[in-house]
Amino acid sequence: MKVHLVDGTYELFRHFYGAPPRAAEDGVEVGATRGVLTSILSMFDDGATHMGVATDHVIESFRNDLWPGYKRGEGIDPDLFAQFPLLESALEALGVVVWPMVELEADDALASAAAVAADDEAVEQVIICTPDKDLAQCVVGRRVVQLDRRTGVVTDAAGVHDKFGVPPSSIPDWLALVGDAADGFPGLAGWGKRSASVVLDHYGHLEAIPDDVAAWDEPVRAGVRGAARLAGVLAEQRASAELFRVLATLRVERILLDDVGELEWLGPTPEFDAVCEYLRDADLAERAARLVDRR
Repeated sequence: MKVHLVDGTYELFRHFYGAPPRAAEDGVEVGATRGVLTSILSMFDDGATHMGVATDHVIESFRNDLWPGYKRGEGIDPDLFAQFPLLESALEALGVVVWPMVELEADDALASAAAVAADDEAVEQVIICTPDKDLAQCVVGRRVVQLDRRTGVVTDAAGVHDKFGVPPSSIPDWLALVGDAADGFPGLAGWGKRSASVVLDHYGHLEAIPDDVAAWDEPVRAGVRGAARLAGVLAEQRASAELFRVLATLRVERILLDDVGELEWLGPTPEFDAVCEYLRDADLAERAARLVDRR
């Protein structure tokens, strides 16, 4: 079997800004929710059998306590923000396992489920459906891969290295040095993508990089412009880099998923008809019923 793990937050944003608006029977905007449901049903139509969807039930997480600039919910369109609980309840009515995250983030849930699924010998492949670079750290060979459903691009471990210049295990260190504007932490001054890639592809992790540039291996020192300056920045700001790595490292909590069998889609619950009626889209209910009949 293949296990599909979907970033519900990304999907909701994608459909909110990429699909026409649509009002429910009470006038509430529900277009993004309807779009995500349609997309999920398309995945089942294409053969997906085991699926889990993670959402950021609240935007803030434990990381906001560690870094004041970490991403928050301010500025999110109210019509989008209001659809998070609606999407969660709609997916549950569809019969899909949902992880609405509060203390942790949706990315942490995806990492957790991927770790459990990858340990199951019955699982042929784990497909993490998101383009988010944070999830690149979860990629393992071709067993655990990332799928950008918008472009159709599948990224395995070799693809991660091609894209970032480092293996998946070094992605948190790489983000610590270059920063992540989407998540709200800056990285270290002067460290760019190329310099971080060259150094980390050689040393692997922050703690293995010497503070003194004279101690850097010659190929690394020669391959990085301004190596002495960058080494000095890291030496002075190592505590910040280590904090940023904590922010970038996904938490694996295996209690979120006990067994891959929990993710098997058996069809919609009786409540799904009412959800579709509220969304003013009877085709969704009919489509779900046809998919069950085909199984």
